Amino acid sequence: MSEPNMNAETGATSETGPAERPHTGHGFGRLLVAVYGLLALAATGRSILQITEYFDRAPVPFLLSALAALIYLVATFGLARGDRASVRLATIALVIELAGVLVVGRWSQVRPEAFPEKTVWSHFGQGYGYVPLLLPVLGLWWIRRTARATEDFDPAAVAGPDEHGDPTGTNPARSAD
Repeated sequence: MSEPNMNAETGATSETGPAERPHTGHGFGRLLVAVYGLLALAATGRSILQITEYFDRAPVPFLLSALAALIYLVATFGLARGDRASVRLATIALVIELAGVLVVGRWSQVRPEAFPEKTVWSHFGQGYGYVPLLLPVLGLWWIRRTARATEDFDPAAVAGPDEHGDPTGTNPARSAD
């Protein structure tokens, strides 16, 4: 089997087509989006049940679970879309999530009586296999990694040559048209 040929001008290979702009929803980002989506569904379902059926037992923990669900939805959306504004929104959501997991996790250890019922973030996400603690760290790392890749990305490599064969799209003959 032969190696794919790389076109130096377009960044394309003979097998993959043009190179794509690095995106938070591609590659490892797809796994992050899937896990965030699953966590968003689980936290949303849990918080809806808790708030509608048992709110009087522990309103603060149940509202924190609803907040976590909302943050997971925002993070899922932002990471999946991958445009600049969405990634900025996802970054804010992930920072809030990480702070929430750390604060609520510690609070639930120091004052367990304040949490008669568990939240998604209680004990640093223990009820969810500590995924709520690990996920924002991975998400922020991924956003940083794709941002660096985007800075190094050459958009001319994606666009390829214009109709005059110029790979940069700056053909002087074209501007005279």
